[in-house]
Amino acid sequence: MKYEAVIGMEVHVELNTQSKVFCGCSTKFDAPANTNVCPICLGMPGVLPVINKRAVELSVAVGIALNCTISRWSKMDRKNYFYPDLAKNYQISQYDLPLCANGCLEIQVNGSTKRIGITRAHLEEDTARNTHTIGGGDSGVDFNRCGVPLLEIVTEPDIRSAEEAYAYLTSLKQILRYLDVSDCNMEEGSLRAEANISIRPVGSKEFGSKTEVKNVASFSGVQKAIDFEIARQQQVIEGGGQVVQETRGWDADKGITFSQRAKESAHDYRYFPEPDLVPLVVDEAWEAQIAATLPELPRARKARFVSQYQLSEYDSGVLTAERPMADYYETTVQCGVPAKPAANWIMGDLQALLTEHKLEIGACKVTPENLASMIALIEDGTISGKIAKDLLPELFATGKSAKALVEEKGLVQISDTSELEAVAREIIASNPGPVADFRGGKEKALGFLVGQMMKATKGKANPQMANDIIRKELAKTE
Repeated sequence: MKYEAVIGMEVHVELNTQSKVFCGCSTKFDAPANTNVCPICLGMPGVLPVINKRAVELSVAVGIALNCTISRWSKMDRKNYFYPDLAKNYQISQYDLPLCANGCLEIQVNGSTKRIGITRAHLEEDTARNTHTIGGGDSGVDFNRCGVPLLEIVTEPDIRSAEEAYAYLTSLKQILRYLDVSDCNMEEGSLRAEANISIRPVGSKEFGSKTEVKNVASFSGVQKAIDFEIARQQQVIEGGGQVVQETRGWDADKGITFSQRAKESAHDYRYFPEPDLVPLVVDEAWEAQIAATLPELPRARKARFVSQYQLSEYDSGVLTAERPMADYYETTVQCGVPAKPAANWIMGDLQALLTEHKLEIGACKVTPENLASMIALIEDGTISGKIAKDLLPELFATGKSAKALVEEKGLVQISDTSELEAVAREIIASNPGPVADFRGGKEKALGFLVGQMMKATKGKANPQMANDIIRKELAKTE
């Protein structure tokens, strides 16, 4: 390839606070338009903002998780521009002294680890939402979102492919959700990802002209937009043209980017310190207090699951992908059941039920303690794995205890040798064909006979005992 891509990501994350960043208005997403507003949100003359302490704490938590240096002294700035979604004609943001800076995030791509530098993570206010009637020609502005606390996370230009960008975004989202700082719902706009893309000849140290791609609704969309933009820029250069620094949109239906406007530079915004807000001072004691509240992060938790529970990298990755799932698994194992069977049940049958009913693990009626109880019944031979598979959907639907349901339905596994021997003799007598096949060397015929035995006992026979007893009875009748 003649060219290499140089990509930096800007991610905007709405923070999980009950009130907005500079006033007491609610941050509730689905409220009727322009109901969660006040003179501060609407930019009325003479109002005074007061910063939300919780928004600062969540921002610092993200900074710590991303290995950033937390500024002991930072300030808010006015970013001046004119647009309908900004009633006061400036956004309160941070410019030269961000709250968090000089961090990094390690990602996994094709089995290799790569470190992506984090330039900064700064706190700002979100803007209002412009609404447009398709085909009707009407437009409006909903100020409910204006003033929602927003953290902007900016990387160094360290990303070299759309695949790396996707890995970075998924890793970042995982951390944000582990920290519970945001729901990261892209459809609702609580997480927005923008890519700055340029290309340069392989081996060159100079940066090319970059384009910023906005309005992408998914991580897979970001990946596709980057791939398209790399190819487009290469075509422009090889055709003798020059890449124009601009902001481009993404048309998901057509799979193309399109020009929106010339890309602004910092001086275009005429930044100056926000005169109505005092500087932010985060001392060592406050940072330590916030750091103490951080959970074990996904990368470290995955490594611990491998070492502590002897799980595979794959199993550990699935179980630690979301914090509630990892918590559920650990609570199950802490009830005293073996680690691997617990992992199999959670990733297999239980996850299938969750997917079928479109539920998150936190809404599951099968508590970790109840799942552990069911696994313990399998381990001590009270029920078989097959009985458990039939039992789990009822546990899922009712929330009843496994032990109670087993007793209520009479599902206790048959492990009485004499009872199973009697059933085995009946199966052998009524299936001469498969018996002859087995004796003729067809091992699969044994499986059929064991299956008939399980059917006759309505799945209650101990499977291993059924197998052994069928073999034993076949040997007797030869």
